[in-house]
Amino acid sequence: MAAKLKKGDKVIVLAGKDKGQKGTILSVDPKAGKAVVEGVNMAIRHTRQSQTSQGGRIPKAMPIDLSNLAMLDKNGKPTRVGFRIEGDRKVRFAKTTGDVIDA
Repeated sequence: MAAKLKKGDKVIVLAGKDKGQKGTILSVDPKAGKAVVEGVNMAIRHTRQSQTSQGGRIPKAMPIDLSNLAMLDKNGKPTRVGFRIEGDRKVRFAKTTGDVIDA
């Protein structure tokens, strides 16, 4: 199945402890159906100090299920993503406004 959400997309969280938060997708794992969103689903990871890095409690964004994310359209509202053919290219578009997401 084609990827409806990709790295760099602006999204909003629909469900869970971070409901309503907005962020940018940092990475997507299509096989697991999860994505890492900047500043969302944060967890504290304890790391040992080494010569290269400072140790301590470091916050880290953990993966969140793709079903709990929605793309933000140009008006800042959550929208679903659809596909259509324009010319010889398959493009993503926002269902609320009909605007093409991929240029």
